Amino acid sequence: MNTRQTLEQLYNLKLTGMGKAYEAFLSMPIHEQLSLHEAIARLAEAELQYRTHKKTQMYIRLSKLRYNAVLEQIHCSSERNFTNDKLAILADCGFIERAENVLITGATGCGKSYLACALGRQVCAMGYKVLYMGMTRLLEKIAQSKLEGTYVKMLNQIEKVHLIILDDFGLQPIDNNLRLALLQMLEDRYGKKSIMVTSQLPVNKWHEYIGEPTLADAIMDRMTANAHKIELKGESLRKAKSSKKSA
Repeated sequence: MNTRQTLEQLYNLKLTGMGKAYEAFLSMPIHEQLSLHEAIARLAEAELQYRTHKKTQMYIRLSKLRYNAVLEQIHCSSERNFTNDKLAILADCGFIERAENVLITGATGCGKSYLACALGRQVCAMGYKVLYMGMTRLLEKIAQSKLEGTYVKMLNQIEKVHLIILDDFGLQPIDNNLRLALLQMLEDRYGKKSIMVTSQLPVNKWHEYIGEPTLADAIMDRMTANAHKIELKGESLRKAKSSKKSA
């Protein structure tokens, strides 16, 4: 049997996971090599794991997450008003299947964006598409798409993503274009896809921030219905890290 030719055929067929596993098998002593059925099962499993990993990495890259954050690095405590139990509720990504929103509020530096990115990465690992956007970036996309005549196309593309993360909601004045775009995004996603929002403003201040009462009512109704609300507390994590470095 020409093992080198078999290996080349696996790679030519783009069965990279199988190819790597087959190479590992060939390097094993003869008395440790697997039976035919076990070898086939291991090769198939290796290919599946490889493709899952590649898909996850692609989703993470396309998500444009602000931080390379993981759930294991999230600090949970009662003082922070975010416990391990609350994290576990979101970590299985069931909120995506149920099309529930996640609203994260707290003072500057408390880790809102980091938590959102860690959850976004977990959602990617579960096989769902994610798109992270700061509110400034969203405003730019709206303005550019309107100039180019691709506004509807932009909304259609956003609608296909399982989770939209809107970071720093409430940091800058909101205009009518953003109100209407936000309402359309929420309307498209209501009951079908999820949205995650981070903000320094408490949720009860969002209606006032949005401004236009009729649109604010519609936006808040769709955003807060069946939403997980996380209000992070405690001192700024950035200041805490700076203090440790200077100590």
